[in-house]
Amino acid sequence: MKVPGSWGLALATLVLIVDQASKWWVINEVMNPPRVIPVTPFFNLVMGWNRGISFGLMNHESALSAWILPLVAVVIVAVLSVWLWRNDRPVVAVAIGLIIGGALGNVVDRLRFGAVADFLDFYAAGFHWPAFNVADAGITMGAAILVLESLFARRERPKNRDGTSDMTDSGQ
Repeated sequence: MKVPGSWGLALATLVLIVDQASKWWVINEVMNPPRVIPVTPFFNLVMGWNRGISFGLMNHESALSAWILPLVAVVIVAVLSVWLWRNDRPVVAVAIGLIIGGALGNVVDRLRFGAVADFLDFYAAGFHWPAFNVADAGITMGAAILVLESLFARRERPKNRDGTSDMTDSGQ
């Protein structure tokens, strides 16, 4: 087993467990009955159910949210899993693991409840972010890491037969 792949798998498992445990706690203990719980001047615990896609888009009951969205998420997880096992870079494995764990956490919600449980509610300076959960945070952090890694990671230049870098494009 490749080390980065196993790191990604371990992180995906951790995100899935923390996501589902936090949702169980909020649904069964904290939000019984559902209400808004102010925690700080910029953060509340709330209970929301997202039947749509990111940020509540298309948030209505339909076959799309009940079956198609979980199916699409599972296909994406399968593609990401192949990438994870073919990858040899630890930072990419971490990013993919965060995304896989988050995607699976939200799939579990959709299959159990028909919607994703959201409960983290942040706001500041008149801006109110849509409520989200641990799975959403994992997906967002993983995607951000992938973008940053693709923008800033140094890539090895292809080597010539004599072991020098191929610099034909720069005229050197």
